[in-house]
Amino acid sequence: MRSLLAALLLQGAQGFYLPGVNPYSFTEGETVKLKVNKMTSQKTLLPVDYYRLPFCQPEGGPKMDHENLGEFLAGDRIESSPYRLTMKVDMYCEQLCISNLGRGEQKGVSPNKMVRAIRKNYHNNWIVDNIPAASKVEDDTTVTTRYWQGFPVGFIASDTMKAYVHNHVNIEVQYHSVETEPDKARVVRFTIEPFSIKHDFEASADDDDDALEEGEAKPYKVADIQNPIESCNSKIGTREHTRYEMVYARGREPQPASGRVLFTYDVTWTENKQLHWASRWDVYLSMDNAIPAKVHWLSIANSLVIVIVLSAMISAILVRNLRRDFNRYNRLSTDEEKAEDMEEFGWKLVHADVFRPPSFSPLLMSVCCGTGAQLLCMSILTILFSAMGFLSPSNRGALIMAQLLLYVLMGSVAGYITSRLYKTFKGKSWQKATACVAFGFPGITFGLFVIMNIVALSQGSSDAVPPLTMFVLLFLWFGISTPLVFFGAYFGYKQEAIEFPVNTSSIPRQIPDQPWFMGLPFTLAVGGILPFGACFVELYFILASVWMDQYYYVFAFLLLVFAILVITAAEITVLFNYFQLCGENYHWWWRSFSTGGSTGIYVFLYSFVYFKQLEANSIATYVLYFGYMGLASLGLFLMTGFVGVTTCLIFNKTIFGSIKID
Repeated sequence: MRSLLAALLLQGAQGFYLPGVNPYSFTEGETVKLKVNKMTSQKTLLPVDYYRLPFCQPEGGPKMDHENLGEFLAGDRIESSPYRLTMKVDMYCEQLCISNLGRGEQKGVSPNKMVRAIRKNYHNNWIVDNIPAASKVEDDTTVTTRYWQGFPVGFIASDTMKAYVHNHVNIEVQYHSVETEPDKARVVRFTIEPFSIKHDFEASADDDDDALEEGEAKPYKVADIQNPIESCNSKIGTREHTRYEMVYARGREPQPASGRVLFTYDVTWTENKQLHWASRWDVYLSMDNAIPAKVHWLSIANSLVIVIVLSAMISAILVRNLRRDFNRYNRLSTDEEKAEDMEEFGWKLVHADVFRPPSFSPLLMSVCCGTGAQLLCMSILTILFSAMGFLSPSNRGALIMAQLLLYVLMGSVAGYITSRLYKTFKGKSWQKATACVAFGFPGITFGLFVIMNIVALSQGSSDAVPPLTMFVLLFLWFGISTPLVFFGAYFGYKQEAIEFPVNTSSIPRQIPDQPWFMGLPFTLAVGGILPFGACFVELYFILASVWMDQYYYVFAFLLLVFAILVITAAEITVLFNYFQLCGENYHWWWRSFSTGGSTGIYVFLYSFVYFKQLEANSIATYVLYFGYMGLASLGLFLMTGFVGVTTCLIFNKTIFGSIKID
């Protein structure tokens, strides 16, 4: 068991590839394709297509890569580029094209597209041989390489506050020679170092750039540079690659994000004998150890302390009190005790009412539990497959597709749980209950998704899903998920209702006044804080991967934290359930659901705190962020609420089945 756990943790921290994902080996001189993906920004949270800006385009126009459903839903738009890379062939200040970026920055004049993108802090995301570009940033003293979020389109000068575009890139590619095929090599690292260089140039004789409109770019233009830096000077016999010292030498200026701009690039090939192809994703997944594994271990240790303290509290309170209650309730009363007519007290008094159906909407309770069970099964399987390495980051969109398909397939679980509970509650409208679980939460999700899609369309974002993808989602919902819900419900209604150890009376018992600490606000506050405290560190990293384009692949840690979350939610719910029954309040169905689900409320409140890190300032961003965070919090509320109800049901059946009822 310990070796299995160690293997899971190792795979959670390192790259892992699906069986059948084979490396591609390049021969010397073979073309290596450089592809471009969506541009992302932490300020807007709205990715946009790369060619929405007037960048150089390949001959014949950009061609879209074949994308799966998960990539479309993630907003990925992978397209071809005009950058020409040849295996093991270095290039020096290769000219790409001349592009007109539009009018210059002036007060009272609307800035051009490029300036707006730079001020919104958009980043490029390029891909070579299916690995994303790392970004190298250099200054007078340090060189920093970052393996997430791509590289910026440009920058804002601190003195002039004007926008400057990165019109030159150093493309650094590392390769590893194949041991079995010495004449072939595999790409293992891809780094971009962007520069802004103001080239004074004259277009070649065939350049007709004067006729260009703003946003148009005629590719593969060759120009004569009047003030070339050393790497761009073809008259020098021994040329060097572009360096920081060349770009920032005396008399050099950066390129403003306006007017006619010459785009250039260098390509450097370096052999890396230590880095193998199978390990090339490791530095991305660990983000170059920017977040050490010790942080996750401390998070788990913190969570385990919470679980141990809570378990000890439950053992001290429940076990001791229950043993005392069992002895008192099960012993034979003496004649003296009968004569004194000793009045019973405690949870035994509600034995005839404890399994009474919920006073408020048994149908809604059944539907919420069925949906929570569906989400719980989906989450467990997704995290488990990810921890085992079956959802590789090299297979883009795999995680989203796995979540979607597992949710659809778990529709049978939702139908079964809903039908069993609803039959136990003596419900008659079984068709209505099944339809509610089939169309309730999926309907809310799809409705919100459509609203978000409209917002993304209005902003011109690549997050907007094409109509064909919408039809695929509808097919998954109505063609697969809904039939599976009815299939599960059919077998659920065929089963006998859940049997309880005691009978329910026909007349409900009057509930005495409850103390303030057993009210709904207090139980929600206390019931959610401990499970949230057990998982909030991992929640921070998950939100960073969703909203800040960072990698999250320590699913083995997440599996442990998720188990701790479920256990903590179950324990705190059982504890409050016992106190509630001791207060002779038998309305525990909805109380246990809300107490267990209150973790979702804390997650939604925490999303307000996290939002401050995103530097977002547009209405569309607010709608996008809080819409999706609200949906995720609702799903967590239903999931942990189901855990609370299930645990309390088992607990109540156990304790009431252990006493003698007169």
